[in-house]
Amino acid sequence: MRSSGILLPVSSLPGKTGIGTLGKEAYEFVDFLKAAGQTYWQVLPVGPTSYGDSPYQSFSTFAGNPYFIDFDLLSEEGLLKKEEYEDIDWGDKEDRIDYGKIYENRYIVLRKAYERFDIKNKEYIKFIKNNKWVDDYALFMSLKNNHEGKCFLEWEKEYIHRDKKKIDEYINNNDKDISFYRFIQYCFFKQWFELKKYANDKGIKIIGDCPIYVALDSVDVWSDPKLFLVDEDLKPSLVAGCPPDAFSDDGQLWGNPLYDWEYHDKTGYKWWIKRIDYALKMYDTLRIDHFIGFSSYYAIEYGRENGRIGKRYKGPGMKLFKAVKKAIPDASIIAEDLGVLDDDVRKLLKDCGFPGMKILMFAFGDRNPDNEYLPHNMIRNCVTYIGTHDNEPIMAYREMLDKKTYSYAKKYIGCKSDKNFNRDMIRTLESMVSDLCIIQAQDILGLGMEARMNLPSATGNWQWRLKENQLTKKDAKWLKSLAKMYGRIPKNK
Repeated sequence: MRSSGILLPVSSLPGKTGIGTLGKEAYEFVDFLKAAGQTYWQVLPVGPTSYGDSPYQSFSTFAGNPYFIDFDLLSEEGLLKKEEYEDIDWGDKEDRIDYGKIYENRYIVLRKAYERFDIKNKEYIKFIKNNKWVDDYALFMSLKNNHEGKCFLEWEKEYIHRDKKKIDEYINNNDKDISFYRFIQYCFFKQWFELKKYANDKGIKIIGDCPIYVALDSVDVWSDPKLFLVDEDLKPSLVAGCPPDAFSDDGQLWGNPLYDWEYHDKTGYKWWIKRIDYALKMYDTLRIDHFIGFSSYYAIEYGRENGRIGKRYKGPGMKLFKAVKKAIPDASIIAEDLGVLDDDVRKLLKDCGFPGMKILMFAFGDRNPDNEYLPHNMIRNCVTYIGTHDNEPIMAYREMLDKKTYSYAKKYIGCKSDKNFNRDMIRTLESMVSDLCIIQAQDILGLGMEARMNLPSATGNWQWRLKENQLTKKDAKWLKSLAKMYGRIPKNK
């Protein structure tokens, strides 16, 4: 079934408290998607972010980001007074997130809500009972809070190694603080699933994002180190990254600990099944990041300053996905297969049957009619994008092209006017044979480099936001006309 959607991180929603939330503006965006004839809302990972604010470096695989909890919804429940959050300086730029101010103020407000919350609430008790990971997460975050936010590897050895006597003593002395972190997870997921129901009832499905790796400073590594290649002090021997390529002479040093795939194989990939199953309860479809890493992965010695020197190892391949398919037969998964594709990756993708990803802005650089990203070389079983959150918005990309390549691209997509380049690219994307296409919100608006979400290995990422009412009824009408023209509105809508 042909369909289309829009990529917009939750953090990029407009609003008055410094960052996008699961409140009114999220519901309004669902309404925009419906009016625009779209079927999907794609988001970036929604876990709690650590230093650097990247959604791909989270303190937990399972937890939700407290920054996304909407204060107005808490106010409606009687947990907050509007003056407790409306008068705070959340940042002076409507279209940028000031993470420093968010970090300084968000938890202060949430603690006020917690003080008014009845922890005997039946829904809360049920949530804690049904989500066993919450206890470890709350304990981990409380310990971080009491260690000035330091990485758990810098805590006392008794805490690093979860000495039972020391941990029990800490829990007895800090029960209220631990309970606060349980509470904010309850708030996040209550708001999340209410929003998801609203979206699904409107015919909108949510595509979530599953990072391949977890952060070193995470409850996952701390609570279950046998899943990872770490030593007896829980320090990694090897970390993840990418080798040098055309984009970076130094490669990329991500720093995530690598999985002990032998151990995962012995367990029948139990943790991965649990992780994917949980994610598919949160989302309707799951995009698995860095799919190439399941075929083979690049490992860098822990402590190096860049990704220049490393070694490639064989990943779990089809063994993992056979286990996933057996446990979750109806799993709806998209494979992020971008990068250098060898025969092994192509075979793995084919054997899995998952749709891969194709990027339209990769189609024109070599001016080669055999380029696999050109529309006339496209296949049905894929998800097409103009660009992703790791690429420039299309109008910024346009400025980077040499005259010959830009002329070729314009001619190919039938673009007559420079100012309409973004819209002609979107029209081309919608017309492609792929079953699903996804458009970045920035490209609908024709924004430039100021709206880029992420420049890998750089600072100042993840900050762009929509301004209030920036997406208009006129934009929705235009998008719906394209979706209708190219058969991307499901018949039941």
